[in-house]
Amino acid sequence: MQLAVLRTAVLIAGVLAATVCVYPQNTPGKDTHSAELQGILPRATPEDYQAHAKAGAVTVAAEFVGHFIPTSQGTLTTDEFVAVETAFFGEPGARIKLSADDFSLRINGKKTVLASQRYGMEVGSLKDPDWEPPAAPSSKSKTSFGGGGAGGRGDSNSPPPPVVVPIEVQRAMAQRVQKASLAEGDRDLPRAGLLFFQYRGKSKDIRSVELIYNGSGGQATLALQP
Repeated sequence: MQLAVLRTAVLIAGVLAATVCVYPQNTPGKDTHSAELQGILPRATPEDYQAHAKAGAVTVAAEFVGHFIPTSQGTLTTDEFVAVETAFFGEPGARIKLSADDFSLRINGKKTVLASQRYGMEVGSLKDPDWEPPAAPSSKSKTSFGGGGAGGRGDSNSPPPPVVVPIEVQRAMAQRVQKASLAEGDRDLPRAGLLFFQYRGKSKDIRSVELIYNGSGGQATLALQP
């Protein structure tokens, strides 16, 4: 028992350490090299997104991607959050101060909106469809020489052990999400990245989506396609 508790504690400590290493805090107003690389490549024009709108001197564009998280190394999924690919466009040389606090999401016309969550919150619920757990070793039935008694049936019908995702796999997924997230702080344009909103509902139950922006650039509401 003590050994099992110790192993669990080591696993939790490893995940926390990996999260701290993967998620350095960007100082607003300063373009560090790593922060400049954060985000995804903007599309050619705002018209290439589901919706776009003017917010002061900039144009906000967005596309709802639901429980999927597209990254440069493939698409991840999460049942706990939905994501919106967001982009900002402006005149040559334009800059804008971005913050996750500038965004909220309205689903199905509800009065209560969902606040944008900074990257890192969704890490615990991430799944990689391309990752497969190692095959469990086959076990021999205790009743292989008997008539298949109740004990044998119990063993064969017992649920499989829970799958534990290795820390290195969790760390790799976290890094992919960080790289795809919309960078905060004073940024040059065009700029694009993912925003995350906690929503546990099923995608098929979403009838309408509105992304609300209220930041340094101005205000805009974008009607997206669920």
